[in-house]
Amino acid sequence: MPTELHVHIVQDPSRGFTTLPDRLTRGPDVTVSLDILGEDRIRARLHGPAVPSLHGTEHRIDLAVRPADVRAAAARLCRQWKEHLVDHQSVDDRGRPETPYASQVDLRTRPLDELWEIVQELALCGSELLYGTLLGGSDPRVERFRGYLTQALAEREGLRVRFDSDLHVPWPMVCLEQKHVETLPSSKGLEPLFRRFLGHRHQIEQTGGAYPWLAGLRDAPEVPGVSLNHDTRVDRKGRTRAAEVAAALAKNTRFVERTTHGELVRALDQAELSEQLMYFWCHGHFIANGSQPAALALKLTDNKTIDAQTVRDRRRRFGSETGFQPFVVLNACHAGVPEGGGDHKFLSLALIDAGARGVLGPQIEMPQAFAAEYALEFLTRYLHGTETAGDIAHAVARHFADVLHNPLGFAYALHHGMDTRLERPAGENVAEEGVAV
Repeated sequence: MPTELHVHIVQDPSRGFTTLPDRLTRGPDVTVSLDILGEDRIRARLHGPAVPSLHGTEHRIDLAVRPADVRAAAARLCRQWKEHLVDHQSVDDRGRPETPYASQVDLRTRPLDELWEIVQELALCGSELLYGTLLGGSDPRVERFRGYLTQALAEREGLRVRFDSDLHVPWPMVCLEQKHVETLPSSKGLEPLFRRFLGHRHQIEQTGGAYPWLAGLRDAPEVPGVSLNHDTRVDRKGRTRAAEVAAALAKNTRFVERTTHGELVRALDQAELSEQLMYFWCHGHFIANGSQPAALALKLTDNKTIDAQTVRDRRRRFGSETGFQPFVVLNACHAGVPEGGGDHKFLSLALIDAGARGVLGPQIEMPQAFAAEYALEFLTRYLHGTETAGDIAHAVARHFADVLHNPLGFAYALHHGMDTRLERPAGENVAEEGVAV
């Protein structure tokens, strides 16, 4: 007669076949890799299913530009956005000076020729970074590589594009040249200019480093953990929609509010800190760091600095086998970009190394009015749990540009996390309210 055998499994040689693959491993359509080789060389590589194939080898070239020159051009591009757009001055009806692009979100009331001139200047700076600095020169091999990359980015829209590099470039603000962008029959006004920006054309993420996540995704909790980490002095008079953002975060979530450095570091000191979304609403500053490049620091209400080392000091000892796997929105000035040569001091990188699945933040000094509007649009959709961060960031940026004539959505950068979404238990549905996208 049949006899049940008692089996004790001591190994799992087929784990790779019986475990579901990581839900974040979907490959991008285009991957551009920039490898820094010493202080004077950059090796560029290009691949992906949307890239023209090349028989016998990969798309690879050593560029004729130094990493320091690329960093300088990237910093200049961010500065141009602040000078030409955010700080643009005009005169109101009473003859008083004003900065309309810092205080208004809907720019449809601005003079079209004025706005066209501003966006045209930003598009020129963005295309020169790509074609004049990074891929500049007359080397036939560089020209060939430049052509393949342009073809991949220009032929279609809506691709998922990954720039894999420790060398930071504000890619959504980078532009194709006008000759590479097909003018649609319906194109008019600002549309042909906006369609040149990579942030308008494609989903974009920047990655860097090897195997940032060694642990798979944790199972979705019954109620997602969400935190608001903010400086209560920002917009104290309630002139932005920040209060609506806070209300959206607290709806149908396990909500935590933190307003001080002490509250945040005590949370980071917990091995099993489990939040699916961390939102920061505060100021960002570059602080002196001795002889080293300046480092980005955030400050909450108690005015104590929170930088990349703050995160590393609290999370390093826990390794990767923890529940710390949030998507992080750093809605603070400059939070999406390192300064000088300080890529290794990047706050976003420290969060990702600690387990964060992605970080979204602005690459320039962002006006509070726009920052709050952007957060409300992005977070309302992300909290719904049905769309990825890449889909949402792309759609929100296009909404502000196409509908409201405001290009500031392109100034938000996504570091990792293009395919990350808020994991909710199967069958749960959250009403999506107030989304204009």
